[in-house]
Amino acid sequence: MTLENWQTAGFLDWSFQHIEDLFPTARIERGVGPVADLGLLSGTPTEAPPALSAVEVLLADGRVLTAGQIMDATETDGWVVAQHGRVLTEHYPRAMAPGTRHLLMSVSKSLVGAVAGALAGQGVLDPAQPVTAYVPALDASGYSGATVRHLLDMRSGIHFSEDYLDPAAEVRVLEQAIGWAPRTRPGVPSTMYDFLVTLQQKSPHGGPFEYRSGETDVLGWVCEAAAGQRMPELMSALLWSRIGAEEDAVIGVDSVGSGMFDGGICATLRDLVRFGHLLGHGGASLTGEQVLPAWWVEDTLTGDVDSREAFASSPTATLMPGGMYRNQVWLPYAGSDVLLCLGIHGQMIYVNRPAGVVAAKLSSWPEPQHPWKLFSTLAAFDAITAALA
Repeated sequence: MTLENWQTAGFLDWSFQHIEDLFPTARIERGVGPVADLGLLSGTPTEAPPALSAVEVLLADGRVLTAGQIMDATETDGWVVAQHGRVLTEHYPRAMAPGTRHLLMSVSKSLVGAVAGALAGQGVLDPAQPVTAYVPALDASGYSGATVRHLLDMRSGIHFSEDYLDPAAEVRVLEQAIGWAPRTRPGVPSTMYDFLVTLQQKSPHGGPFEYRSGETDVLGWVCEAAAGQRMPELMSALLWSRIGAEEDAVIGVDSVGSGMFDGGICATLRDLVRFGHLLGHGGASLTGEQVLPAWWVEDTLTGDVDSREAFASSPTATLMPGGMYRNQVWLPYAGSDVLLCLGIHGQMIYVNRPAGVVAAKLSSWPEPQHPWKLFSTLAAFDAITAALA
């Protein structure tokens, strides 16, 4: 395994569960509080109840598969469904165990967004403020004039290509800066923050939604500056130690200890359920703590008056008609209380608020993006939710 191949077929099904063995990481501690009960014996995996694995799912291509067949066809390392805080299905089809941390890819963005929400609730971070009010170094970059809100909703005017198959795209050059890819371009900065200040503006801030990982990395930097604390300690204090997590999480860091906020967090499947519970229950955890302000979760669901228009006019191929992106969370349907946290190679947290359902899936797709695998998984969780109702 090398820097060139760890994210490719034949390697990533192992590497995604062993990031701590491959790269420098920092621990996001769960703290000393109680573990939130999910109705399971700690450390004991449960079999997927046949009634849920056998739920039939009508796919967009007209085929009907069972939920279990979809999970088998989409390189699933682990999947889980909970309702009202109790796990109904937990299954690990391949070599993963309940206590194994798995790379979350861009599900990490939603965790960083939650930290921003907690800081906003404390009055430490104001989404309406310019990013340079917190990080003056960004004044020399294309982010000059952008607000924290623009970062949260990915509506800055920054030039940043998210083409995962293009080795020259900014999303891949960023990996070179943090040490997750070999340096193939001369002059690539040696730290993430040094790379972020090189980004340039291409259009007015506040325009259409455009999915760009650099937005979250700048957001994480802003959160650190506002709180005066590095993200591993900050996320532990504001989020991870308060959701009843069973295990510590970890985050990949660069040569000076800055976290890869856009996709470098690793956590267990069960702890993703505990995090997802916040989004489905007004920011309250399974242990009864109000972790996020209720108004922040409501704002995530409603957005601004132009949020859905900005999403519809996006140059990003979202494939979610009527959807929206708010506070680093996807809302795939118009007029529906379904929220998604998504990461490439098949990572997902699914939250259906009216039904009280939280589901999660961790995967090792060989390809970064695959619409059929993504939307078949979403359809499976929708069908399971309908069956439970």
